Amino acid sequence: MDEALRVGVVGAGPWAHRVHAPGLYAHPATRLAAVWARRPDAAKALAEPHDAAVVDSFDELLDSVDAVAFAVPPAVQAELAPVAARTGRHLVLEKPLAADPDGARAVVDAVEESGVAALLMLTRRFSPEVQDWLAGVRELGGWQGGTGRWLAGGLLAGDYAASQWRQERDGALIDAGPHAIDLLDAALGDIEQVRYAHRSDDDLWQVVFGHATGATSTLSLSLRVPVQPAVVEFAVYGEHGLAPLVGRRTAARECYAHMLDDLLAMIREGRSDHPCGVRRGLHLQQVLVQVRNAARAQP
Repeated sequence: MDEALRVGVVGAGPWAHRVHAPGLYAHPATRLAAVWARRPDAAKALAEPHDAAVVDSFDELLDSVDAVAFAVPPAVQAELAPVAARTGRHLVLEKPLAADPDGARAVVDAVEESGVAALLMLTRRFSPEVQDWLAGVRELGGWQGGTGRWLAGGLLAGDYAASQWRQERDGALIDAGPHAIDLLDAALGDIEQVRYAHRSDDDLWQVVFGHATGATSTLSLSLRVPVQPAVVEFAVYGEHGLAPLVGRRTAARECYAHMLDDLLAMIREGRSDHPCGVRRGLHLQQVLVQVRNAARAQP
């Protein structure tokens, strides 16, 4: 690619300010070209520090970019992403991919029909420490099970406490859940069964997964526990003992830069396959539904 990839951002919330806009602005092979958001003043506040234009409509955004990065609620992303894909725009997608599997499937269909490059921003999957851990775990094999704990207070206070879709749609499960489920699934094999799930009144989730490899994993998940810093711990165990995920936790902006590297390589090489592609998003969406249904089935 001889020229910088022109990327438009849809949405102007905290994550767009914290990661999308500065990440696109800092990367040497991308340019934040345009911003479109529901509130023009918010779009302007995001665009101006990064030398981007503010546009009045989604169609205008599509006319001025090569790719679109979404920072909007899942239902909105599921509505707009297929439109962008079918106009030939590459996609940076947030998790969850949609509000439900039907919406996720519509995104998958549009991406596969158009042949564009699309990546789901599963932040930690683009960090070196997670990639090294997964490579080691997969090389050894023989794991009987795993554990995950993702405990934080992000929905109690701060930038995301006012996020309506996070507060209304099972909170931690929809926000941090895709990240946590993805790590256990990537380490131990596809999750085929949700054997148990429980959600407490204060949004603490306890889940047991069955994997295609025969392994079993457990996950404790909440964004309403007042701990600082957040507790994010994963490990697998089996014939080789215990293999925890260790090392520094790479910052989100650095992970975003690695994700952009992968997206640019996909575009340059004309391929659409990637472990964090839209098919991954659909799989995680289906697991989320299973977890929710299992929890509702509890007496």
